[in-house]
Amino acid sequence: MLVKDVMMSLDSFPVILENVIFKEALEEMNHKKLGIACVVNQDNSLKGIITDGDIRRKLLKIQKPLSAFFIDDCIDHAILSPIVANADFTLEAAVEIMRNKQIWDLPVVDNANQLVGLLHLHPVVEALLKK
Repeated sequence: MLVKDVMMSLDSFPVILENVIFKEALEEMNHKKLGIACVVNQDNSLKGIITDGDIRRKLLKIQKPLSAFFIDDCIDHAILSPIVANADFTLEAAVEIMRNKQIWDLPVVDNANQLVGLLHLHPVVEALLKK
């Protein structure tokens, strides 16, 4: 089984342009009910990710009013070198990456770094259990 067989499609998880304000990024994460947002440029090239845990750590580290924090560009608070997978990776290889890095979500990119999907742990577990 390959990553492309299980990954979430672009419309089913938060994908946000890099110049969107942080508050809108949080709203999209809340709307899609997922603890990650992928940050892309106009060409859909992956520029970074924002996760619930990153937000929590950033809030504790940056001592400024929330209102100021919320109007920053989301790219200012993104992880700029996220761990990624390719759609043609085996599911087992991707799960090993997720296990080693202790992450639940893995952006899926093509060879040109274009975002093509997201591998989320819950669908992966379902697919492996059905195997």
